[in-house]
Amino acid sequence: MSISERTPEAPTTRPRQPGWSVAVGLLGELLIIAGVVLGLYVVWQLFYTDIEAGNTQQEVVDGLDWVQPLDSISADVTIPDDLKYLPGTAPVMDEPPLATTFATMYVPRFGSDYVKPISEGVTRREVLDTLGIGHYPGTAMPGDKGNFAISAHRTTYGKPFNKIADLKVGDSLVIETKEAWYVYKVTEWEIVEPTQVEVIAPVPDKPGAEPDGYYITLTSCHPMFSAAQRWVTHGELEYWAPHDAGIPAEILEDAS
Repeated sequence: MSISERTPEAPTTRPRQPGWSVAVGLLGELLIIAGVVLGLYVVWQLFYTDIEAGNTQQEVVDGLDWVQPLDSISADVTIPDDLKYLPGTAPVMDEPPLATTFATMYVPRFGSDYVKPISEGVTRREVLDTLGIGHYPGTAMPGDKGNFAISAHRTTYGKPFNKIADLKVGDSLVIETKEAWYVYKVTEWEIVEPTQVEVIAPVPDKPGAEPDGYYITLTSCHPMFSAAQRWVTHGELEYWAPHDAGIPAEILEDAS
């Protein structure tokens, strides 16, 4: 039989997939894309925000002309005992405007290179996500009677309070301002619900009570990577000293 006499074959057709099968395939592709996007977001949250905010916070500290570089601090410039003063006589600044950096914080337990800026306010965009540690408006200022209450992230955005759960009773919390040094000591810690705002009352955990001491309170999210609860650490002012009196020896102590 010649070529021209062959019977043409019917074209091959692929069977149509059921509609549910197409939908499942599309859903799978969308889930893969969503997983990639979520993964990139986690990377951004955990790493990029840490680097970016950490650099910003260090630039803020470096820009304060009254802060002495850590690598220049040595034991021969520590504050003598006769220039350490009891609470109640310290200079106290007025509460500054939102996002104003007015102090730095040193915590030996967090490492010998730990120094972070403290700024006014606890809003995320203006303070916590960029400047680091924020001061609760309306609470006491450093050295004042009442409760100097501050907050910071435990993870992401520079995570200034990443090691808050490592603090032990007796650990030093050193606050530096342009006028003075304020050396607080940790007294206790607790885990509370986000609604328990009494932890930052003038007398911690005693709402309505008249301030009777010189307290400091640190708050951060708990557990790690969650905002379900709050980790709270309390302390009390041990002494203060004029800023030009030297450097508190506590900054140099080994808290390991």
